[in-house]
Amino acid sequence: MRTGNEPATARTPLRMRFWLSVWGLLWAVSGTAVFALAERPGWAIACAVLSVAVMAHLLVVVHRLYEAPHDRPGRGVPPHEPDRGDGRRHR
Repeated sequence: MRTGNEPATARTPLRMRFWLSVWGLLWAVSGTAVFALAERPGWAIACAVLSVAVMAHLLVVVHRLYEAPHDRPGRGVPPHEPDRGDGRRHR
C-alpha cells in the first residue's frame, strides 16, 4: 500500500549496492587488464576510468554502511513516519 511519503521513508539497499559495486569493479578491472594486454589503449583507459568511478561508489557505500548503524533498524522493522520534531507523526 502506498502512503505518499515514500521519498521521506525510503531505505537504500546498501548491501545490494555493495555487492553490485564489487561485481562491477571486478569486471572493470578485468576489462582494463584484458584490453591493456590486447594493446587496445582506448578501451583500457575507458575501463580504468570506470574502475575509478566504481571504486568511488564502493567507498561511499561502505562509508554509509558503517557510519551510523544505530539509525538503520533491522530487516524486520517496517518503514516509519519521519519525526517532525513536535512528538507527533506527520499524516
